[in-house]
Amino acid sequence: MTLFGHLDPYAGDPILSLNEAFQTDARAHKVNLSIGIYFDDAGRIPVLECVHLAEARMLAEDGAKPYLPMEGALSMRAAVQALLFGADHPALGSGRIATLQTVGSSGGLKVGADFIRRWLPASEVWISDPSWDNHRAMFEGAGIAVHSYPYYDAAGGGVRFDAMCTALAALPPRSVVLLHACCHNPTGVDLTHEQWRALVPVLRERQLLPFLDLAYQGYGDGIAEDAFAPRLLASEGLSFFVANSFSKSMSVYGERAGALSVVCADRDEAALVLGQLKAIVRRIYSSPAIHAAGIVSRVLGEHDLRTLWEADVAAMRMRILAMRRSLHAVLSAKKPGRDFGYFLTQRGMFSYTGLTAPQVDRLREEYAVYLVRSGRICVAGLNRGNVERTAEAIAAVID
Repeated sequence: MTLFGHLDPYAGDPILSLNEAFQTDARAHKVNLSIGIYFDDAGRIPVLECVHLAEARMLAEDGAKPYLPMEGALSMRAAVQALLFGADHPALGSGRIATLQTVGSSGGLKVGADFIRRWLPASEVWISDPSWDNHRAMFEGAGIAVHSYPYYDAAGGGVRFDAMCTALAALPPRSVVLLHACCHNPTGVDLTHEQWRALVPVLRERQLLPFLDLAYQGYGDGIAEDAFAPRLLASEGLSFFVANSFSKSMSVYGERAGALSVVCADRDEAALVLGQLKAIVRRIYSSPAIHAAGIVSRVLGEHDLRTLWEADVAAMRMRILAMRRSLHAVLSAKKPGRDFGYFLTQRGMFSYTGLTAPQVDRLREEYAVYLVRSGRICVAGLNRGNVERTAEAIAAVID
């Protein structure tokens, strides 16, 4: 008998494993549309000028590198709150928001999940159908039961909003509802402003606890525009969680720069929440990364860097939109009897193509085009050098 011989083999993460397979593919014309990473038109992960400058200023200070507090750097936490809610939002002035710097938005989801399991032990979580695979895994890993609510309309390409509201209206009080604040992963189909407003009474009357995931701020309609949901819910007086990330918007994936904010009833409640969040952090990783804090706080807080960053985010958003239009144009020309308009209405990095798993397999095996078997593509993996070939490959596998 060995000590660990009884362990089940790890099947691997479906997206990360696919990315590993792509790296070993020797075909020169291969295209990676699997992993949610922004690539520039040359197929590279860009290093933003604002990040270059922020790091240069950090190095010039030649400062010590102590442990940060459990809650992270105050400068980053304040910058995150202003970014998410607006610098003049009453929720900031009243002090009713507790914010942690976290190890990416995944770290924020994990800390939030542990908090819910400890302090709301009867609460269960509902995620959209479909949702990012790791949403279910993270909450179930915290010991919380996870269910799904209706969301994506495969036939019409929109949101099953009436069915969604009906399902949420039947949930037990204090149920946690995971909502994508913008650029829904994996479908790219978002709630409209009118639908967000219509959702508020359902959340309030059923005493539900929203948990917003905001990983792609700036990739939808704009930096401020993509924060519509957290600003609305805060203005409506709701209590909720929001995990956000700078991986995509600042192209700092490996820095694991994220945050978790909890909007509470008042300042006193926010202090209690922050204290217990810190206790959870202490039990997991003790404190977050000082380098990530320095990058984010400088880029958001120094005027010249903020200006460069906003221009870069706008350029990335427009490049993704251009790739959507190119993909739509080629597919429409190749398959004139089919409607590919969903590529133009979906938002952010991802699109649901409607491709079946066997069609996805053909794309990978015959054309070296990699995407996950759900048919989701990362539009940011397209560029002027591969978009036409990719569209032709998709057209070839469509029945």
